[in-house]
Amino acid sequence: MSIYDKLTELNITLPAVAVPAAAYVMSVQTGNTVFLSGHIAKKDGKVWVGQFGKNITTEEGKLAARAVAIDLIATLQAACGGDLTRVRRIVKLMSLVNSTGDFTEQHLVTNGASELIGELFGEQGIHARSAFGVAQIPMGACVEIEMIAEIA
Repeated sequence: MSIYDKLTELNITLPAVAVPAAAYVMSVQTGNTVFLSGHIAKKDGKVWVGQFGKNITTEEGKLAARAVAIDLIATLQAACGGDLTRVRRIVKLMSLVNSTGDFTEQHLVTNGASELIGELFGEQGIHARSAFGVAQIPMGACVEIEMIAEIA
């Protein structure tokens, strides 16, 4: 089943590619490697604000990370010239989780993105990953994730 069939099966419509919020670009390609800038969680078109350990749960965070993954895939599609079948491997995700000092489930929050990417890309979606707790993310977002991918 193609990536596009899987997106349809999961009722996922890729959004328009996000616009940079500062002095950077959404993706950079060098050789066959594409680096995607960090994407922040959005809910209903607005920044998904919250801090884990204070006012947002791990389960909500998994949904936020999943939403980020969908935005990342849209940006990856644009970086692939509109063709996700060019993706050879999702290499790595790095996740920043807005959390209090005593919150320790950053890895579980980030699973929301990792699980969706694995479901969509199969073996090619199994990736290395880092998940960090941070004191704040731009605009108060609860999660920010960046991606590295190999393309043909």
